[in-house]
Amino acid sequence: MNWKYLRHLPWLDARARFVDRVPIGGSLLDIGSADGETLGHFAELRPDVKLFASDVAGSPERYPAGCVFHRGDIQKDQLPWPTRSMDGITCLHLVEHLNSLAFLFDEAARLLKDGGRIFIETPHLKTVTLQSLPGALAGTFPMSFYDDTGHVKPVATGVLAHAARRVGLKIVATGISRNWLFAVSYPFFLFAPPSRQKYTAKLHWIGWSAFLIAERSEIRPGRLEEKISRPVA
Repeated sequence: MNWKYLRHLPWLDARARFVDRVPIGGSLLDIGSADGETLGHFAELRPDVKLFASDVAGSPERYPAGCVFHRGDIQKDQLPWPTRSMDGITCLHLVEHLNSLAFLFDEAARLLKDGGRIFIETPHLKTVTLQSLPGALAGTFPMSFYDDTGHVKPVATGVLAHAARRVGLKIVATGISRNWLFAVSYPFFLFAPPSRQKYTAKLHWIGWSAFLIAERSEIRPGRLEEKISRPVA
């Protein structure tokens, strides 16, 4: 699906809603950019936005033209961009592959401008109880959380919220990440033969992914906890 068709309807997709909010000509960093498919969608939706990407491996030759790529491990390698240089950060299906979230959130808090936001998407906790596809299809499409052998552990949005607050980010929203065009198409695939399109539609139908959005504001680390713990007069 070409995301240019979402330019006037970004509310149809949770990721598109987030990217649509980036200021005109702003900067957007995708951490865990992998093969760049999602970066391509971002460029279709917002060709005016300056794209940056980081991944421990990545395929920068497949990224949109002009995208600036950094190869590194977000669990230990500092990103090369200046402090307060990013209007938005996306982190899509990465946190469940990490042993620690601390460095990722430290870097996000450093890089975000005032009012800048990070969008983190990860498998919903419900995915740990989903069954793999049956028979010969088992393991060919990630239906169960454990179908992806690179997954370390599921990460609840509450855990992400704790990590965000530790570095002074304010929680803006949490929820289910869907593309509603894919979701509503699933009933039409019920009796169709197996295909990537069918199972992608099913994932959006059942709400396979959860998201959290956090914002850099004037709250500094420790201030929120102090405010919460302060007794009411």
